[in-house]
Amino acid sequence: MFDRSHYRTRSIGVRVTEADFVRLQTMADSEGKSLGEWARDVLLEKVQTHTPTQAEQTIVSEVLALRTIVLNVVFSLANGADISQAEMMKLIDRADAEKLKKALQRLQQRSSGG
Repeated sequence: MFDRSHYRTRSIGVRVTEADFVRLQTMADSEGKSLGEWARDVLLEKVQTHTPTQAEQTIVSEVLALRTIVLNVVFSLANGADISQAEMMKLIDRADAEKLKKALQRLQQRSSGG
């Protein structure tokens, strides 16, 4: 007896404008796929790859900036150095300048399994 559980048995329908249909069909044609096959692949890819939300990007970037500042301050203090207000401002500015780039890298690593 065949195990039919792996066969495609469900369908999804969607209505689009004529202009959208042409754009979608063009994309499917450019990949050498039928529109249905292309749409299925795009939908499944969307489910499998998570695009970080603006909130996730903001939270991760702020945590990484805070981590950068704290680690630098603790390291300096552990080595007996005092931190001036100017040095603290430089740390904050550097952490702020790099935080979004670092956050996006970390989020990308997470989504790619790294």
